[in-house]
Amino acid sequence: MTGLQDRLTPEQVEEFGRELDALRQRIVDDLGQEDVDYIHDIIKKQRGLEVAGRALLFAGFFPPAWLAGVGALSLAKILDNMEIGHNVMHGQYDWTRDPALSSQRFEWDTVAPAENWRHSHNYIHHTYTNIVDKDRDVGYGILRMDTAQKWHPYYLGNPVYATLLAIFFQWGVMLHDLEVENVVKGERSWADNVPVLRRIVRKASRQIGKDYVLFPLLTGPLAPLTFLGNATANLTRNLWAFAIIFCGHFPADVESFTEEETAEESRGQWYLRQILGSANITGGPLFHILSGNLSHQIEHHLFPDIPARRYPQIAGEVREICEKYGLPYHTGPLRKQLWSVAKKIVKLALPTAPSPTTVEPDRQLRAA
Repeated sequence: MTGLQDRLTPEQVEEFGRELDALRQRIVDDLGQEDVDYIHDIIKKQRGLEVAGRALLFAGFFPPAWLAGVGALSLAKILDNMEIGHNVMHGQYDWTRDPALSSQRFEWDTVAPAENWRHSHNYIHHTYTNIVDKDRDVGYGILRMDTAQKWHPYYLGNPVYATLLAIFFQWGVMLHDLEVENVVKGERSWADNVPVLRRIVRKASRQIGKDYVLFPLLTGPLAPLTFLGNATANLTRNLWAFAIIFCGHFPADVESFTEEETAEESRGQWYLRQILGSANITGGPLFHILSGNLSHQIEHHLFPDIPARRYPQIAGEVREICEKYGLPYHTGPLRKQLWSVAKKIVKLALPTAPSPTTVEPDRQLRAA
């Protein structure tokens, strides 16, 4: 935990908030055709990759064709999940009034129903970012990712659970909105989950039917290879999405908060929590696109409804604002962030794990 209120004076917090509000408004005022052309171009490329991948699997008896098909299909699923689905469903393109880019109508190529995801992610996660016992993305109801989570022998399996979650990530996201841990604690009934379950069954049935029945059958005698190719593409997307998301939320320097210290927070305090509770990942333009620009998780948490293609453009200004107020701006290459997350998962499996969110004394002095 960190002393959120001790970071800045009330006056600094308000000025900090005004600066970020001004930055956001400048981007909103500048949105236009270039943003529309960008997302349409990404969608066109994603569809082209999917068609190419499906077509190449029809020649799956030839190993290079099978590998190329799986590669193309994997990229298509990653783009659909990260740069298109995640960002469109955040409402980043609702201002275009294009039905195909409507956050309320869009459905992505994953077993998680869009309606369920919008509730658990857009509302719960982005409202209560890194507030322990409120933000259910802290551990996904499965992992211990903060020392504020009371240790139990169950958490000795932390590394195993994390590995399984990475492999089956789309299924973990699908089940997330059931809030099973709250059902176990008696804070939610199974009756509350009936509409959630109905959406899950409908969506998962369609996805299973498409990837593991329809397309394999269409390739006739190559059905087993097509089945394996689709499974490999889904696995690739799952591992990639898990890595990007966990590296943006759980490296060692990222901080967590209590309900008490975030009660009745101002806009400036909300911005402050987003910065302290997020981390970026460095990389090139293609890396950022494939991450859905969630490699700029700090900017995304600050402005979740701004088109993600804008995050690299404003990252430098956000960092300068952080430096101006003596605030950390957590960033690093994928290998560093992933290793930091892995160490945290292992350490927090044990009851004596050191707190990864402890504020160093010199930082506390600077903030005083």
